[in-house]
Parts: sequence; C-alpha cells; structure tokens
Amino acid sequence: MQTLQIPESGHTLVKSLFHHKDQELLTLFQNYPDQGKYFVAIFCRYGLIVYTLIRHSVRSPVQADYLFSQTWRHIFYEMRPLNLREQDSTEGGNTLQNWLINITAVCINQADLPPVESIQYSLSAAPPPLWCYVGLVLDRMEPLLRLILVMAQTFHWSETRISAYLQAEGESVSPNEVKELLKGAYRTLEENLPADIRQIYFNENGLVSGLDPDVDQQILKP
Repeated sequence: MQTLQIPESGHTLVKSLFHHKDQELLTLFQNYPDQGKYFVAIFCRYGLIVYTLIRHSVRSPVQADYLFSQTWRHIFYEMRPLNLREQDSTEGGNTLQNWLINITAVCINQADLPPVESIQYSLSAAPPPLWCYVGLVLDRMEPLLRLILVMAQTFHWSETRISAYLQAEGESVSPNEVKELLKGAYRTLEENLPADIRQIYFNENGLVSGLDPDVDQQILKP
C-alpha cells in the first residue's frame, strides 16, 4: 500500500513547533490566522492517521488522495471555531486526535467521489495545507481577477480568448489588459499567502505563477 510522504515535517519552521501539545497548536492556529505553520504542524502530526483511515476505506489510490485533500480542507474550516472542551467524548471529542478521526469518518461516509479518470489532483504537487491557503486567498480575490486566473491556468486560455469571452459577457477588456490583470492576480495571490506558507512551500523566493500544472487544475477552480 502507498505510504504518505510529508516533506513539510522537515522544514525548520515546522520542526520548531513539534514540542507543542495539540491544544497549544490548535489555540495558536485559531489566534494567528495570518500564520499557516500551526496548521501545517497539525497536518504533519496527524496526516498519516487520516490518510491511513481513508486509504483503507477507498479502493483507488487516486480517489484516496483526492478525498484526503478534501478532508483536510474540511478540517481546515471546521477547526477554526473548534472548542474541544465542548465536544462530547462519546462523539469523538475531548482530544484533537479523536476529533480528527471523527471528522475523517464523516468525510469518508459522506464522500461522493468523482471517477478516477476525471481526477487531476496530485498529492505531491498540491499538499493539503498549501491547497487550503491558496484556496482561501482565491475565495477572497476580486471576482474578475479570479476568473481570469482560472481561465489562464485551469483552461490554459490565451489572453485573446479570455478577452473575447469577457467581451461576450459584457466586460470590455483587451488582450493587453488581460495580461496586466493576470499579473495582478498572481501578485495578489503571492502577497496574500501567509509568509510562512511561502517559506515552507516555495523556499521563500518561489513564485506562485510557477506552480505545477496539477496544482493549478486542482486549486484554481471556478
């Protein structure tokens, strides 16, 4: 059976957090939403457990990787307001590990997985924490910038084709303007990613515009 590789766990920023208890990491994650290292540390600590549960429940490795990323996206949002003290121990509460196992079970039971041939997701190219934070920035991006970014990266449309599409939709935007807007979209994406996420996943100087195509197809969705 395929094993999970978590290269983030070797990064200095993440290793410096390994001494924290679960509740401390959870509190730091909730209190400092502009920093991503706390979520990455939780992912490194419990990623293998979540992956093992999913891999034993899904036959296809491709679908398992996809569900794994979807589960961590769900965890990312559900963990923000999480108060473990309010959790019923009979429902998988009281400890972060129990809560994560419970959430994973819910995601497995409710999963409506697409066919293997339609999944473009690559776990190695788009680790779930990066997927979550890029998605968060995209959710907050100006609609026109996000649309242009999606058409350029996901559909690989040229600036001329994007311009023609926008004009058909009532937006008077020339190909040159599309080019400048696309630069602005990349700049917005880079500037709004937490600095520590950029350090962990892009070695500080990495460019978001240089992401692997698999990342673009999975994260930059309409």
